Order: sequence, then C-alpha cells, then structure tokens
Amino acid sequence: MTIFERVKELSEKQGKSLQRVSEDLGFSSNYFYRMKKQQPTAEKLKLIADYFNVSVDYLLGRAEAKPVNEPIDLAEVANSDDDAVWSRLLSSGGRPLTEKDKMAIKLLFSDKWDEITQKAKDLDNKD
Repeated sequence: MTIFERVKELSEKQGKSLQRVSEDLGFSSNYFYRMKKQQPTAEKLKLIADYFNVSVDYLLGRAEAKPVNEPIDLAEVANSDDDAVWSRLLSSGGRPLTEKDKMAIKLLFSDKWDEITQKAKDLDNKD
C-alpha cells in the first residue's frame, strides 16, 4: 500500500475528503494526488501523521496502524497503587500529580466514597 492509499484510507475512516484534509493541513487542494508520483517531505509526513494520530512509520508502511496516543483506562489507573503507572500516564500541567490529585481521581472511580473522603481530609490536614 502506498502513502497515498494509506492517507486516503485514513481520511475515509474519518469521513473526510482528501480535499478537506488538504485544506485542514494548509496544503494545496490536489497535494495528496501528487503523492502518487512524488514522495512527501519529512515535514509534511509528520503533519499528516499528527493529523491522523498515527506514526510516520505507519504512513511509510513500516508499522501497523496504531494510534500514537492510545486511550487510557482511568479506572484501571485509579485503582492502581503503582506510582510508576501514575507518573507515566497522568500529569497535571506537565507536572507529576500530587497525592491530593491522585486521591481526587481515585474518588471519581471508586465505590469507597467514605473511605476516600476521609483520606482526602487527612491529606488536607497534612498540608
């Protein structure tokens, strides 16, 4: 499958025409059709990959279609006591979550309302 065919397939999955994708990306209206004969630049490949949330390797045919940013199961994270999971998957303004932030997230996904409310109060008293 060529880059053009991958882009066409991705645009169809999103219910968009190639012309619409071209406009969204600021390309000329027939840009993708020119890719049938001419390879895109690395910069344009990156823009296209970001637009469709796939890797450049996927567009080049080197990898399976896989979203770059896979969905996170917040309930699974909230019920994990592993700090590495929290740090790797979630942040607040680009910074690691505080214990209070973690407790708030756990509260949203827990059926132990009273227990978590007490823990939140305890954390407030520590601050």
